Amino acid sequence: MARLYPNLLAAVFLWAAGSTLQAQDPRDAVLRSLDSNYDRYAQVAKQIWDWAEVGYQETRSSTLLQEQLRSAGFEVEAGVAGMPTAFIASYGKGSPVVAILAEFDALPGITQDAVPIRRAIEGKDAGHACGHHLFGTGSIAAAIAVKQWLEGAGRRGTIRVYGTPAEEGGAGKVYMVRDGLFNDVDAVLHWHASSQNSAAQDSSLANKSAKFRFYGVSAHAAAAPERGRSALDAVEAMNYMVNLMREHVPDKARIHYVITSGGAAPNVVPDFAEVYYYVRHPDHRQVEEIFDRVVKAAEGAAMGTGTRVEYEVIHALYAMLPNDVLGRVVDRNLRRVGGVRYTAEERAFAEEIRKTLPADAPPLESAAEIQPYGIGGPGGGSTDVADVSWVVPTAGLETATWVPGTAAHSWQAIAAGGTSIGMKGMLVAAKTLALTAIDLFTDPSIIEKAKAEHRRAVGPNFVYRALVGDRPPPLDYRSR
Repeated sequence: MARLYPNLLAAVFLWAAGSTLQAQDPRDAVLRSLDSNYDRYAQVAKQIWDWAEVGYQETRSSTLLQEQLRSAGFEVEAGVAGMPTAFIASYGKGSPVVAILAEFDALPGITQDAVPIRRAIEGKDAGHACGHHLFGTGSIAAAIAVKQWLEGAGRRGTIRVYGTPAEEGGAGKVYMVRDGLFNDVDAVLHWHASSQNSAAQDSSLANKSAKFRFYGVSAHAAAAPERGRSALDAVEAMNYMVNLMREHVPDKARIHYVITSGGAAPNVVPDFAEVYYYVRHPDHRQVEEIFDRVVKAAEGAAMGTGTRVEYEVIHALYAMLPNDVLGRVVDRNLRRVGGVRYTAEERAFAEEIRKTLPADAPPLESAAEIQPYGIGGPGGGSTDVADVSWVVPTAGLETATWVPGTAAHSWQAIAAGGTSIGMKGMLVAAKTLALTAIDLFTDPSIIEKAKAEHRRAVGPNFVYRALVGDRPPPLDYRSR
């Protein structure tokens, strides 16, 4: 009988080893894969950071992301919805169809080197002050990891990446939604650069923008002023009336403008002037009503100054429609992944940045923390992700790619986004998105519950109608 003991012990050892292997979560392999590819994705993000291409001009950035996806085995369709830099990359077959959004446009008028002091880059007039270089790269990293998991697990389903240009005022996603490109999608995931880690599902402000162009008659402002009709006077009259209107608009409305053209010389009556308006409110119906009143003010200004006015709607967006079912799954996975921990070098960089921030900025340690989950009211901004959320259950997160307390659209955001601080936050997002997508593929009930919540939120009679109307994408809005 003693001779049996070694065999018995071996059998017990093999059984225990097999049980351990079975107990290992296959998601751990996905996380390890993303860790092992950190350098690759950091290089992609840094390249897009360097290029800093603005809306609808992101040719190199879009191409680079597409190349990464093609090399990973995705089928890529470029130039969708009438936008040369938009694309859809797909892998797999059948349902569920899980989509991840990817942005990659920079902001004009702000530039900064990857250093913790204010230092513009000479000859560069745009920068990734909203972290879209990280957004796009982190999203493709997540999708590629999910593709590898689907392939290895032999599971049915489709993972997609939607390359969405011109989020900053160009509303690229709106045209993709309008063209029905999300009609067969079951769930959409997205993320954004931030100074904290959070999966809270907040709403946003609906938004409609337009450029109002006034045409007058030029004349010598001193020798023959009676012959002139000032387009600039019309702009100023319009602005004055809209500013008076602020007292009589619904609470939470926001109206802001810039004069983009006001003449070239004081002694010439301007025969052309332009003002660019944004109108925002949590309810898109209120936005449309307020916008119509702004149009009336423009028409009145033209009538009173003897000029003519035309306007062009540049973009228009819904308010974000949160989805609690998906949001809780995102939050659970974000907590599993954890936040961003600084090396000594990164902390030294962050401490220098913090000197330029308000005194009440959160401590640097908060970059490693996960904020409480919840569904809040509208924030102060707007996003074209919102239009997607009205046609498909959608959820997202934000991660600490910037030093805590950093505001979006700032030089501090550009600086941190060009360093390992931004790249680490990007990896947190990629991991969280990948884990969440895997949950959607493995547990059909999540999508079913998310869709039920979505149907209740939009109401039984809702039919999506793009607020931009039937205008084509404004491909030249950054060059005019």
